[in-house]
This record gives sequence, C-alpha cells and structure tokens, in this order.
Amino acid sequence: MSDLFDCREAFATTLEELASTDQSIVVVVNDSISSTRLGGFKKLYPERFINVGIAEQNMVGVGAGLASAGKVPFVCGASCFLTGRALEQVKVDLGYAKNNVKLCGMSSGVAYGELGPTHHSIEDFAWTRVIGNLVVVAPADPIETRSMLRAIAAYHGPVFFRLSRMPVPNVHAEYYQFRLGKASRLREGGDLTIIANGVMVARALAAAEALEAEGISARVLNMSSIKPLDADAVVAAARETGAIVTVEEHSIYGGLGGAVAEVVAGSFPVRIHIMGFPGFAPTGSASFLLEHFGLTADGIAEAARGLVSKRGA
Repeated sequence: MSDLFDCREAFATTLEELASTDQSIVVVVNDSISSTRLGGFKKLYPERFINVGIAEQNMVGVGAGLASAGKVPFVCGASCFLTGRALEQVKVDLGYAKNNVKLCGMSSGVAYGELGPTHHSIEDFAWTRVIGNLVVVAPADPIETRSMLRAIAAYHGPVFFRLSRMPVPNVHAEYYQFRLGKASRLREGGDLTIIANGVMVARALAAAEALEAEGISARVLNMSSIKPLDADAVVAAARETGAIVTVEEHSIYGGLGGAVAEVVAGSFPVRIHIMGFPGFAPTGSASFLLEHFGLTADGIAEAARGLVSKRGA
C-alpha cells in the first residue's frame, strides 16, 4: 500500500510559507489550534494569529472585517461548526459582501467519527455550493493541498476550502498544479467514469484498478473544484463513456453528485449513480462508517458494475 499522509500537515506548512512572503495573510481560529495543525504558524507569526474562542459566527465576522481592511484571512475550524453554525455570516459577510476570506473547513466528512452526528460534516458542500460568489474546493492529497492553497491565496474572493483529517496516499505527481474550475483526469477509460473528490479519490482509483482486471475500463476524474465545476469534463465523460458514478464523503443530496447531475441532465443525459451518505450517519469510527455505507473501493466497483450491466441490458 502507498504511504498515507495527513493533508493537515501540508496545509499548515504551506500556509506558513505563504505568510513568510505575504504580510497580509492572517489566521483566525476557534480554539482549534491542535486540530488545524496551526501551532507552528502561531509561533512564527503570533501578531497574525487570532483565536476568538468557540464562537464561529464571530470568527467569520472577524475574518470579514480583516478582509475589508486589506488582510487575507484564513478562517479555520471544524467544518461542521464553521459552516452549520455560522452559515448566515458565511452567506452575508462572505458571499454577498464578496469579502476576500478563505474559509477552511477542517476535519470534514465523518473524520470525527466517534464523536457522532453532531460532528459529522456531510452537508457542507450543499450549504456552501448554493451561496453566490463563494468558491468551493476540496483537495485529494497533500500535493493538491499545497497547490490549491497557493491558488486560493492568489484568488481574490471568498473561498470554502474543505479538508479531511483522514490519511490518504498521494494520487498526483509532484509537478501537478491545481486550476480552479478544472478536473484532473487521473485514469483513462471508456466504459464509464468515476468522479470523486477528497478522500474518495484514492478509493476511486483502487476501484478502477479492480474493474480493469474484469475487463471494465473506468475513467477517473478528481473533481476537486466543486464550484466552479468543470462542466466540460463532465459532459465529455457522459458523451465518451456513457455512464457516471460520483462518490463523495458527503450527503448524496446537494454535493458533488448533485452538481454533476445538474450538468448531465441539461447537456447529455446518461445513467448516474450517486454515492455518499443517504441521511445522518451513526456514531462510529471513520473507517467503519465508510465501510458501512459502501464508500470503499469494493463499493465503488460494485456500483460501476451495476451501471455497466444496465447499459448492456
């Protein structure tokens, strides 16, 4: 098995590097110094590190105020609270006001597994994707985490950056460069396409390898830019492979699968199987929850087989 990495480490070191050359970068947190891995940033730039305590709504407002004063705030906290608890501030102070705030939703999906449904963040794509002017992105590995952070720091406007704490292998080459609104095609295939993001990308690739052994050729797209979405890549997948499986560590409603389905329905209708969580996920380890809901290489491969068999029926 490939080495596994915590993307939070790449996040923290890259943010420190960016701050070393850009004095406008500041960090705002909600007592989440350890879980965000930003203790090093605090030591290096204590005057640019603001801890507002457990007050997510205030935290987003503070970030918006800093942005209006010319700073580039990275507002960091557990995604479940940063989005759900502060959604009005995200909508008004970031989206509507177009403040240049980088909202960093940490430990997303079911990474907090044993802490239960209150800490699962499986609605954040849906909530943020509908807010005007708000970019929504989620990296798949440390390489993309670093490249994506540099890209959103250079982008002027509000961003929701979603990061898991679950270890993942690198799926990109070191020279990979993230581009907003562009998917990365990680594997060629002609029988169907698997579109994934975040921690699901490595599992999608493993599923494609298993399918290849059975004579099924699966294209794999990493759709790390949820909004803007790479509609051209989605239409090409529909037109050239005839079926699509989407897989995300999120609800099956309103996230990546919904975004892909919107494009397909309006441009080139094909069969789609949306994989994710159908409702609240129970308490349990992250690995148990992903296994329980079929968000594994085997589960993805099984969904792909079902689509291919329906095409042949």
